[in-house]
Amino acid sequence: MTTPTLSRLSRATRARLRGFTLVELLVAISILAMISVLIYSTFASMKRSREGLERVNDRYREGRLAMARITRELSSAFISLHTPIDQALAPNRTAFKGTTGTPADRVDFTAFAHLRIDRNSHESDQAEVGYFGSSNPAKDGTTDLVRRLSTRIDGEPDRGGRIDVLATDIDLFDLQYLDPLTGQWVETWDTTQAIGQKDRLPLQIRVILVMNGGRRSGAGRGMQPVRFTMKVAMPMQRPLTFATQ
Repeated sequence: MTTPTLSRLSRATRARLRGFTLVELLVAISILAMISVLIYSTFASMKRSREGLERVNDRYREGRLAMARITRELSSAFISLHTPIDQALAPNRTAFKGTTGTPADRVDFTAFAHLRIDRNSHESDQAEVGYFGSSNPAKDGTTDLVRRLSTRIDGEPDRGGRIDVLATDIDLFDLQYLDPLTGQWVETWDTTQAIGQKDRLPLQIRVILVMNGGRRSGAGRGMQPVRFTMKVAMPMQRPLTFATQ
């Protein structure tokens, strides 16, 4: 084999063994980085979408449970005219009182809504129940829908008892009452005042609950609110007066 042939073979071997140049290495790293960013962005977007759907589903479940309880307890509301002969011995007073507020209305009433859990507790199925909005101390600018329950009916139907959060971060809790005498929806109801709706309950109650669908700040704040609307029929519109002497 001649010397020129050996020289050509040596150049070919060196060309095969030669590594990447700096420019080729930088181009490869740039392409790899772009692909990694695209993959990360895709997975991050999928994660945000999944978290958003899970949050909306949780909000719908929370709202449905809240509306089911409100419907059940409002439909069991009652007022009673049963009083002892000596009026001085009448410490209890049943009532149904609904007032307006922003962003949540308030309603307090007596109902056959209490479930006695303790066997020997001195309680019945009668209770004072209330629904109203309460500011969340842990999150500024948010309002929770809370439920008040008192197992003892007393002379103050809008006070006392235990308060629990029923629905978190609400935008609206609106109540309207259908007056059977006028056929009109009214914003307030009061069975304790002569100028109100003395000793009578509404025919129906329209309940509107709007819950914030996303977060107040950050990712997800643009989600649409979750809205629930329900009409509750009131079976006991007249006061209980049976077995009175």
